[in-house]
Amino acid sequence: KGEIDIIAIDNNVLVFVEVKYRRNKIYGYSTEAVNARKQMVIYRVAEGFLSYKKEYSGMPCRFDVIGFDNENINHIKNAFGGMWYSPNAFYFTYIP
Repeated sequence: KGEIDIIAIDNNVLVFVEVKYRRNKIYGYSTEAVNARKQMVIYRVAEGFLSYKKEYSGMPCRFDVIGFDNENINHIKNAFGGMWYSPNAFYFTYIP
């Protein structure tokens, strides 16, 4: 279970975007909320999306995070590292 805030295409790359907002820094910066546990949820939801939307199967994928900290905006492209979807198996593979 879970959700992805934005799914977009950027230069033939399927981009899954997590968006976080923090009014203040009491609980840290917004982008820090996307921890390893949250990343795994996003991966699983992305896999579900790709299994449902076959037309995107095999497209390279990227995972971004956009953080809003009060009035500051931080867009981290490829926030989880070099990942892509393997059309031959149901998992994401690291590309060094």
